[in-house]
Amino acid sequence: MIAIVTDSTAYLTHEEAVELGVVIVPMSYSLEEESSLNEGCIENDEYAERQVAEGIDHVHTSQATLAGFFNAFQRLRRAGYEVLCITISSRLSGSMNSAQIARELALERAPEKRIAVLDSRSTGPEIALCVEAMQGWIAQGMDFEGVVRAAERFLQKTHIAFALSSFDNLIKNGRMSRAVGFLAHKLGMWGIGAGSDEGEIAVRGKTRGPWRAIGMLIAEMQEKGFCGGRVAIDHCCNPDFAEKLRAKILEHWENARVSIHPTRGLCGYYAQRHGVIVAYGGAG
Repeated sequence: MIAIVTDSTAYLTHEEAVELGVVIVPMSYSLEEESSLNEGCIENDEYAERQVAEGIDHVHTSQATLAGFFNAFQRLRRAGYEVLCITISSRLSGSMNSAQIARELALERAPEKRIAVLDSRSTGPEIALCVEAMQGWIAQGMDFEGVVRAAERFLQKTHIAFALSSFDNLIKNGRMSRAVGFLAHKLGMWGIGAGSDEGEIAVRGKTRGPWRAIGMLIAEMQEKGFCGGRVAIDHCCNPDFAEKLRAKILEHWENARVSIHPTRGLCGYYAQRHGVIVAYGGAG
């Protein structure tokens, strides 16, 4: 038997995680003087979502912990499972390192039950799409090594793009250079970017207004060879933009299947209010 573990930046709802049989190791944040809370605490909490998105000076985020991954791995292995774990990009968080160390500790105790840890080199919706795909392969009877190889190929062919109206939190926390972020801010209200192959954030262009931002996202998808299939959109307090983007995607690709989720915690903090992150497949 094979089980999937991921961190909470996949932003699966509780119901989706249960349906897919996925174990979520939460990342955490602290808001003003409040003690650290995991991201699940703000699911369906619009006030908390807004506070995280706007809390430039008083929100602090933390990676998923070594103990969280280790306990998840041990619990599943005692139940007879081998474990596939996928995390947020190692270039964006230390969660991958936590999972790798937890894997080593768990294998010392029981080396016969395999654990694989995959670096998504991404976040949010792209992790969710990969988790969904992995669960499908497991349901079809694919073996452990087969699922690992298929997931690695899947991540090479999927892409992530974003439209952000502010890069302040990315700059503040060292996820983007101050010079690049300053330029994006000065050149226009929206910065359009994409995840690099190395799992970093790269600004691709700028524009003014949400409709032009949507047009640039569509152009980015066309350039990467999207020809229909699964698309996942995560938005930070911006459901109207997400719905307009979904409509435009379906206008271009009738065979697309588009899901929409609100961001929480970490991705909401970095995307900031009105930010949108899109994951989709590419050519090949």
